Amino acid sequence: MSTFLIILIVLAAVAALVSLIRGIVSFLQTTEAELKSGADGPSVSSQKQNKMMFARVSFQAVAIILCVMLLALNRH
Repeated sequence: MSTFLIILIVLAAVAALVSLIRGIVSFLQTTEAELKSGADGPSVSSQKQNKMMFARVSFQAVAIILCVMLLALNRH
């Protein structure tokens, strides 16, 4: 069971890292024209950045919960 939890922790950490990288790439692709436009509501890139931030936080939360489960399981 411990090995399974460790694998899940690694997968959650990798997923958080991928979400972080995708969010940074989306941030870097934001153009100056897009930032200065007076459009109502958030832009497409802003929505993608928010989506990636939420995914990253979610994967980090899953990794922390799995770590707590692993520690509780291995407590003697």
